[in-house]
Amino acid sequence: MKNAHLWKALGRNFIISIILFGALLGLLWLAEMIFPSVTLLKWHDPAWVVGIPASIIGVAYILTVRDPQNYTGFYAGIIMSILLGIQFILQGGYDSAFLFFIIFIPFQMMSIYKWSRSKDDGGASFEPKFLDTPRLIMSIAMMIVITIGDWILASYAIYHEPITENVVVKLLSGLLISSSFLANYWLIYRKTDSWLYWIIYSLAGIGLFIIIRNPFSIVLFTFFLVINGMACVAWIKATKPENRYWAAPFFKN
Repeated sequence: MKNAHLWKALGRNFIISIILFGALLGLLWLAEMIFPSVTLLKWHDPAWVVGIPASIIGVAYILTVRDPQNYTGFYAGIIMSILLGIQFILQGGYDSAFLFFIIFIPFQMMSIYKWSRSKDDGGASFEPKFLDTPRLIMSIAMMIVITIGDWILASYAIYHEPITENVVVKLLSGLLISSSFLANYWLIYRKTDSWLYWIIYSLAGIGLFIIIRNPFSIVLFTFFLVINGMACVAWIKATKPENRYWAAPFFKN
Protein backbone atom coordinates (compact mmCIF):
# COMPACT_ATOMS: atom_id res chain seq x y z
CA MET A 1 0.00 0.00 0.00
CA LYS A 2 1.23 3.49 -0.84
CA ASN A 3 2.87 5.21 2.14
CA ALA A 4 2.31 2.09 4.26
CA HIS A 5 5.34 2.98 6.38
CA LEU A 6 3.65 6.25 7.41
CA TRP A 7 0.55 4.43 8.60
CA LYS A 8 2.70 1.90 10.44
CA ALA A 9 4.42 4.79 12.23
CA LEU A 10 1.00 6.13 13.26
CA GLY A 11 0.07 2.67 14.58
CA ARG A 12 3.29 2.44 16.57
CA ASN A 13 2.67 5.87 18.04
CA PHE A 14 -0.83 4.82 19.10
CA ILE A 15 0.65 1.86 20.95
CA ILE A 16 3.29 4.08 22.58
CA SER A 17 0.59 6.57 23.62
CA ILE A 18 -1.61 3.83 25.12
CA ILE A 19 1.35 2.48 27.09
CA LEU A 20 2.32 5.96 28.32
CA PHE A 21 -1.22 6.80 29.41
CA GLY A 22 -1.66 3.38 30.97
CA ALA A 23 1.43 4.05 33.08
CA LEU A 24 0.21 7.57 33.89
CA LEU A 25 -3.24 6.39 34.98
CA GLY A 26 -1.62 3.61 36.98
CA LEU A 27 0.57 6.10 38.84
CA LEU A 28 -2.42 8.35 39.54
CA TRP A 29 -4.42 5.38 40.84
CA LEU A 30 -1.48 4.47 43.08
CA ALA A 31 -1.32 8.08 44.34
CA GLU A 32 -5.02 7.91 45.23
CA MET A 33 -4.42 4.67 47.13
CA ILE A 34 -1.55 6.22 49.11
CA PHE A 35 -3.34 9.55 49.67
CA PRO A 36 -7.09 8.78 49.98
CA SER A 37 -7.99 12.45 50.39
CA VAL A 38 -6.66 13.26 46.89
CA THR A 39 -8.98 12.71 43.91
CA LEU A 40 -7.15 12.45 40.59
CA LEU A 41 -9.27 9.99 38.61
CA LYS A 42 -12.86 11.07 37.95
CA TRP A 43 -14.51 8.12 36.24
CA HIS A 44 -17.94 9.44 37.27
CA ASP A 45 -17.45 12.58 35.15
CA PRO A 46 -18.49 12.04 31.47
CA ALA A 47 -16.33 14.96 30.27
CA TRP A 48 -13.29 13.54 32.02
CA VAL A 49 -13.93 10.08 30.57
CA VAL A 50 -14.19 11.50 27.03
CA GLY A 51 -10.95 13.39 27.66
CA ILE A 52 -8.95 10.18 28.22
CA PRO A 53 -9.23 8.76 24.65
CA ALA A 54 -8.94 12.32 23.32
CA SER A 55 -5.63 12.70 25.15
CA ILE A 56 -4.34 9.28 24.06
CA ILE A 57 -5.18 10.01 20.42
CA GLY A 58 -3.77 13.53 20.79
CA VAL A 59 -0.39 12.24 21.94
CA ALA A 60 -0.30 9.77 19.03
CA TYR A 61 -1.09 12.73 16.75
CA ILE A 62 1.79 14.79 18.17
CA LEU A 63 4.24 11.89 18.06
CA THR A 64 3.35 11.25 14.41
CA VAL A 65 3.50 14.81 13.06
CA ARG A 66 6.77 15.21 14.93
CA ASP A 67 8.05 13.75 11.65
CA PRO A 68 7.58 16.62 9.14
CA GLN A 69 6.96 14.06 6.41
CA ASN A 70 4.17 12.10 8.09
CA TYR A 71 0.72 13.55 7.38
CA THR A 72 -1.18 10.50 8.71
CA GLY A 73 -1.12 11.97 12.21
CA PHE A 74 -3.69 14.55 11.16
CA TYR A 75 -6.32 11.80 10.79
CA ALA A 76 -5.78 11.14 14.50
CA GLY A 77 -5.90 14.90 15.03
CA ILE A 78 -9.39 15.06 13.52
CA ILE A 79 -10.68 12.32 15.85
CA MET A 80 -9.01 14.08 18.78
CA SER A 81 -10.70 17.37 17.85
CA ILE A 82 -14.13 15.71 17.69
CA LEU A 83 -13.66 14.18 21.14
CA LEU A 84 -12.29 17.39 22.65
CA GLY A 85 -15.21 19.33 21.16
CA ILE A 86 -17.61 16.92 22.86
CA GLN A 87 -15.67 17.23 26.11
CA PHE A 88 -15.91 21.03 26.10
CA ILE A 89 -19.65 20.88 25.35
CA LEU A 90 -20.09 18.63 28.39
CA GLN A 91 -18.10 21.14 30.45
CA GLY A 92 -20.01 24.14 29.11
CA GLY A 93 -17.01 25.53 27.24
CA TYR A 94 -18.88 26.36 24.06
CA ASP A 95 -16.24 28.77 22.76
CA SER A 96 -13.62 26.01 22.84
CA ALA A 97 -16.05 23.49 21.32
CA PHE A 98 -16.71 25.91 18.46
CA LEU A 99 -12.96 26.24 17.94
CA PHE A 100 -12.44 22.50 17.63
CA PHE A 101 -15.43 21.75 15.40
CA ILE A 102 -15.40 24.78 13.10
CA ILE A 103 -11.70 25.67 12.93
CA PHE A 104 -9.36 22.85 13.99
CA ILE A 105 -10.95 20.05 11.98
CA PRO A 106 -10.85 22.07 8.72
CA PHE A 107 -7.25 23.08 9.55
CA GLN A 108 -6.28 19.44 9.98
CA MET A 109 -8.00 18.49 6.73
CA MET A 110 -6.02 21.22 4.98
CA SER A 111 -2.84 19.86 6.59
CA ILE A 112 -3.56 16.38 5.20
CA TYR A 113 -4.07 17.85 1.74
CA LYS A 114 -0.95 20.02 1.77
CA TRP A 115 1.39 17.57 3.48
CA SER A 116 0.34 14.55 1.39
CA ARG A 117 0.55 16.57 -1.81
CA SER A 118 4.01 17.88 -0.96
CA LYS A 119 5.17 14.31 -0.33
CA ASP A 120 3.83 13.20 -3.70
CA ASP A 121 5.74 16.08 -5.28
CA GLY A 122 8.93 15.07 -3.54
CA GLY A 123 8.52 17.47 -0.61
CA ALA A 124 11.51 19.57 -1.65
CA SER A 125 9.56 22.84 -1.62
CA PHE A 126 7.73 22.15 1.62
CA GLU A 127 10.39 21.77 4.30
CA PRO A 128 10.08 22.95 7.91
CA LYS A 129 10.72 26.68 8.19
CA PHE A 130 10.47 29.39 10.80
CA LEU A 131 8.25 32.37 10.06
CA ASP A 132 9.80 35.44 8.53
CA THR A 133 9.78 38.56 10.71
CA PRO A 134 6.60 40.21 9.30
CA ARG A 135 4.61 36.99 9.76
CA LEU A 136 6.06 36.51 13.22
CA ILE A 137 4.81 39.99 14.23
CA MET A 138 1.42 39.29 12.65
CA SER A 139 1.20 35.96 14.48
CA ILE A 140 2.03 37.48 17.88
CA ALA A 141 -0.50 40.27 17.28
CA MET A 142 -3.13 37.67 16.37
CA MET A 143 -2.43 35.74 19.58
CA ILE A 144 -2.92 38.90 21.63
CA VAL A 145 -6.16 39.80 19.81
CA ILE A 146 -7.64 36.30 20.19
CA THR A 147 -6.66 36.08 23.86
CA ILE A 148 -8.23 39.43 24.73
CA GLY A 149 -11.25 38.71 22.53
CA ASP A 150 -11.90 35.44 24.33
CA TRP A 151 -11.52 37.21 27.69
CA ILE A 152 -14.24 39.68 26.70
CA LEU A 153 -16.46 36.99 25.18
CA ALA A 154 -16.14 34.75 28.22
CA SER A 155 -16.99 37.63 30.57
CA TYR A 156 -20.10 38.94 28.85
CA ALA A 157 -21.48 36.08 26.74
CA ILE A 158 -20.59 32.92 28.68
CA TYR A 159 -20.13 33.68 32.39
CA HIS A 160 -22.22 36.89 32.46
CA GLU A 161 -19.92 38.60 34.95
CA PRO A 162 -17.80 41.79 35.05
CA ILE A 163 -14.71 41.75 32.89
CA THR A 164 -12.59 42.32 35.99
CA GLU A 165 -13.70 39.02 37.59
CA ASN A 166 -11.36 36.02 37.33
CA VAL A 167 -9.03 37.89 34.97
CA VAL A 168 -6.07 35.50 35.18
CA VAL A 169 -8.25 32.43 34.59
CA LYS A 170 -9.91 34.03 31.56
CA LEU A 171 -6.60 35.23 30.11
CA LEU A 172 -5.02 31.81 30.50
CA SER A 173 -8.09 30.23 28.93
CA GLY A 174 -7.85 32.71 26.06
CA LEU A 175 -4.15 31.95 25.70
CA LEU A 176 -4.99 28.26 25.44
CA ILE A 177 -7.33 29.03 22.56
CA SER A 178 -5.08 31.51 20.75
CA SER A 179 -1.92 29.41 21.02
CA SER A 180 -3.65 26.22 19.88
CA PHE A 181 -5.30 28.14 17.01
CA LEU A 182 -1.93 29.41 15.78
CA ALA A 183 -0.25 26.06 16.36
CA ASN A 184 -2.82 24.28 14.20
CA TYR A 185 -2.74 26.99 11.55
CA TRP A 186 1.04 27.11 11.13
CA LEU A 187 1.26 23.32 11.08
CA ILE A 188 -0.63 23.44 7.78
CA TYR A 189 2.33 25.27 6.26
CA ARG A 190 4.97 23.28 8.16
CA LYS A 191 6.22 26.21 10.19
CA THR A 192 8.54 25.26 13.05
CA ASP A 193 6.94 28.07 15.08
CA SER A 194 3.83 25.91 15.46
CA TRP A 195 5.62 23.88 18.13
CA LEU A 196 6.53 27.00 20.06
CA TYR A 197 2.81 27.76 20.20
CA TRP A 198 2.12 24.20 21.38
CA ILE A 199 4.62 24.79 24.21
CA ILE A 200 2.83 28.03 25.12
CA TYR A 201 -0.43 26.05 25.06
CA SER A 202 1.01 23.48 27.48
CA LEU A 203 2.38 26.13 29.87
CA ALA A 204 -0.92 28.06 29.82
CA GLY A 205 -2.78 24.84 30.62
CA ILE A 206 -0.49 24.08 33.55
CA GLY A 207 -0.99 27.61 34.92
CA LEU A 208 -4.77 27.49 34.43
CA PHE A 209 -5.23 24.15 36.15
CA ILE A 210 -2.96 25.10 39.04
CA ILE A 211 -5.28 28.06 39.68
CA ILE A 212 -8.49 26.04 39.45
CA ARG A 213 -6.88 23.17 41.39
CA ASN A 214 -7.29 20.33 38.93
CA PRO A 215 -4.41 17.94 39.77
CA PHE A 216 -5.09 15.49 36.91
CA SER A 217 -5.02 18.23 34.27
CA ILE A 218 -1.83 19.67 35.77
CA VAL A 219 -0.17 16.27 35.33
CA LEU A 220 -1.69 15.88 31.86
CA PHE A 221 -0.51 19.27 30.59
CA THR A 222 2.94 18.68 32.08
CA PHE A 223 2.97 15.48 30.05
CA PHE A 224 1.91 17.46 26.97
CA LEU A 225 4.69 19.97 27.65
CA VAL A 226 7.30 17.21 27.50
CA ILE A 227 5.84 15.67 24.31
CA ASN A 228 5.48 19.05 22.59
CA GLY A 229 8.98 20.03 23.66
CA MET A 230 10.38 16.85 22.12
CA ALA A 231 8.53 17.56 18.87
CA CYS A 232 9.78 21.16 18.89
CA VAL A 233 13.39 20.00 19.22
CA ALA A 234 12.90 17.48 16.39
CA TRP A 235 11.51 20.17 14.07
CA ILE A 236 14.23 22.67 14.94
CA LYS A 237 16.84 20.04 14.05
CA ALA A 238 15.02 19.39 10.75
CA THR A 239 14.98 23.11 9.86
CA LYS A 240 17.84 24.02 7.55
CA PRO A 241 19.96 27.10 8.36
CA GLU A 242 18.58 29.04 5.39
CA ASN A 243 15.03 28.45 6.70
CA ARG A 244 15.54 29.82 10.22
CA TYR A 245 14.60 33.44 9.43
CA TRP A 246 13.76 35.31 12.68
CA ALA A 247 15.29 32.51 14.77
CA ALA A 248 18.64 32.56 12.96
CA PRO A 249 20.39 34.77 15.60
CA PHE A 250 19.68 32.12 18.24
CA PHE A 251 21.75 29.51 16.41
CA LYS A 252 25.51 29.34 16.38
CA ASN A 253 25.72 28.12 12.80
